[in-house]
Amino acid sequence: MRIAISGAHSLGKSTVVNDWVARCPHFHREEEPYRALGLYGPYEILFRDASTKLHNGIQMYYNIGRVNRYAQPADDVIFDRSPVDYIAYSQYTANQGTTDIDASFVKSMVPAVKESLDHLDILAFVPKSDEWPVEMEADGIRPVDHAYRDEVDAIFKEIYRESRFHVLPENNGPRLIELWGPRQQRLDQLQAAIDDLKSLGKATP
Repeated sequence: MRIAISGAHSLGKSTVVNDWVARCPHFHREEEPYRALGLYGPYEILFRDASTKLHNGIQMYYNIGRVNRYAQPADDVIFDRSPVDYIAYSQYTANQGTTDIDASFVKSMVPAVKESLDHLDILAFVPKSDEWPVEMEADGIRPVDHAYRDEVDAIFKEIYRESRFHVLPENNGPRLIELWGPRQQRLDQLQAAIDDLKSLGKATP
């Protein structure tokens, strides 16, 4: 089962990934591209209104490359971020008008992202929810900026709930679900989606 966890920063995506791997240790965990390329890698990657085509492009293509490694639903893997995420973050930066990222660059990302999604079985969106707020942590990595998180979350909601960019494939695309609530509930929501796909014969047990 090929799963990607998607959404704005500081909403518990990595917690979902880590909790899932602890619950299902046979799943391979794919690291967030920023950590693989920037925090632990050779690139300086900036956020917010300082992101550039290079910063977001290398993360997107790294993520797509990793997603494309897993060709079969029998491959048990969970990704911390999906290729869609870099469209959302690039649109945020394009809205600021501060770097070389603009609307045409964001649009140019869509075909590659859309094509990659047929290598996922579940795309799990973690939205910001008033019913279950998540505090931001000063971890020295992610910006503690509520307005930034809120704006990015709003773009994600436009993509997933209003079909902005029409990024999800019409055929052979992943099951889109939303995860919210306490940690155990999110795992149960993910498990329910897996069970449903298996019942439909969409994945290998």
